[in-house]
Amino acid sequence: METETDFLSPRIDLAETDKEITVTAEMPGLDEKDIEVSLERDHLVVRGHKQAEKEEKGKHIYRAERSYGAFHRAIPLPCEIDDKKVKAVYKKGLLTIRLPKSPDAIRHHKRVEIH
Repeated sequence: METETDFLSPRIDLAETDKEITVTAEMPGLDEKDIEVSLERDHLVVRGHKQAEKEEKGKHIYRAERSYGAFHRAIPLPCEIDDKKVKAVYKKGLLTIRLPKSPDAIRHHKRVEIH
């Protein structure tokens, strides 16, 4: 069963290459100033707040399905990140965060041959 917080929590895609992790989050209806991105231990944390539109006088709401309020999403990261090179871009309702792996994480990645 979904809760109010689930509706506000952004849906994400997480992709990984040998050199970086990319997180793309859907955040329609938000302004860049309403979003905060941080690294906390081994998690990428995305916080935000979706403001309700001002209600017009005399307007009667017959159905309200859109959600408003604060959200918080902590995404576990599978390896160490080079936090000095992390970049986030917000465009057309999509937040894309590129998280380059640390040199140690890249060096310790080894493919195991299957026999």
